Amino acid sequence: MFRVGMGYDVHKLVEGRKLILGGIEIPHTMGLLGHSDADVLIHAICDALLGAANMRDIGYHFPDTSADTLDMDSKVILKKVIELIATKGYKFGNIDATVCAEHPKLNPHVPAMKACLAEVMGCDEDQISIKATTTEKLGFTGREEGISAYAVALIY
Repeated sequence: MFRVGMGYDVHKLVEGRKLILGGIEIPHTMGLLGHSDADVLIHAICDALLGAANMRDIGYHFPDTSADTLDMDSKVILKKVIELIATKGYKFGNIDATVCAEHPKLNPHVPAMKACLAEVMGCDEDQISIKATTTEKLGFTGREEGISAYAVALIY
């Protein structure tokens, strides 16, 4: 049986934090604020996978009120999500994700993000599609107040 899930995440941009997207550090003057490393791309992917498996969401499994998840590397969360969906007999098929940010330009970093995620998920890079876009200076993303990400996952 094939199942599809959709994920979305957003975090505020602030000074004094590293910008982590797709499991890699991207040079920028600001980073994302969150309980973990605030990797919006990985968080959206996790929610898509969990949704496809009908296993609730990332906040249910990794609450932002827990000391165990404070400053957690989102790659650890993603690896655990892959293990969680496997407990219901599901395997990962593919991901299609979009990151919305005005700056920095993300397209040069997409190959490194795909390689990192493929290693964490134990899959081929061809199973992971990452796209980058702006919001043409509209909304909170356009004002560079935050970054958002959307992901769709197929599991079987």
